[in-house]
Amino acid sequence: MEFFCYHRDRPGSLPLREKLGEEHWSYMDRYAEELIARGPTFADDGETPSGSVHIVDLPDPAAARAFAFDEPNYQAGAYRDVLLRRWRNMLGRTMWDFPGGRTGGDRYLVIGLAPEQSAELAVPPDRDGLIAFGPLLSDDGATWLGTAVLLRAPDPETARGVLSPVRYADIEVHDWEFGGRR
Repeated sequence: MEFFCYHRDRPGSLPLREKLGEEHWSYMDRYAEELIARGPTFADDGETPSGSVHIVDLPDPAAARAFAFDEPNYQAGAYRDVLLRRWRNMLGRTMWDFPGGRTGGDRYLVIGLAPEQSAELAVPPDRDGLIAFGPLLSDDGATWLGTAVLLRAPDPETARGVLSPVRYADIEVHDWEFGGRR
């Protein structure tokens, strides 16, 4: 089962994140084979970390909760909240398989929060910039709650355009970059 996990930083937590850097890396190294995508998001200045994205394949929701809430930065209070949802890998690859590679161009996390009614989700026809794409689902996988996308785009507005605003209650766009030691 695939899960989308987005830890959002607590304001002022950068010194704590820096202090726990190696603990975070070591923790994530334990999941290296299960990770589909990972990396930090950044505040509007493009340099201050604002969160941490992990898309991971784990046996069940309990394992996903343990992954999210046992993480050293979460345990120490660096994160203010966690978005944890089932996810389905509609591209069938990891970020390391992205044909565009790790560098070149701006990268974004786009999260679309679903309105009350459910909708069919299809991969956009222009897939060239898509790094990861899939629905956010309830724990049992039966209810669509939104969409999470990692992509390369020239600017935030172009990134936002990957999701149709009429289909979502809200769309968030965050600067993002490839993470990991791979």
